[in-house]
Amino acid sequence: MKRFFKKAITPFLPSYEVVCTTYQIIPGLPITKKLTKHAFDKGASKDAKDFFGKVVASDLTRKLAPVEVHLKVAGLTIKKAHFGPVQNLKKKMIAAQS
Repeated sequence: MKRFFKKAITPFLPSYEVVCTTYQIIPGLPITKKLTKHAFDKGASKDAKDFFGKVVASDLTRKLAPVEVHLKVAGLTIKKAHFGPVQNLKKKMIAAQS
């Protein structure tokens, strides 16, 4: 009976995704960014939170600066981590577009 309810409720649960944004800075060129998305099934909150924790704890993420990592539920950011001068880069990107 529990399986039936679980299957019936699953389509209505929110979807999860982890988005990793890597900024590339080369002197003399505009700042570029690369988005990497990892989508999870609906209702897979434990898997998504575990993956977010692994990405944030990774040595590669910490050494590869500047990086910004978001945990999103149904398109809304619930957790965010950034390494390096991400805020300064965003200000410079906005100023360059103007």
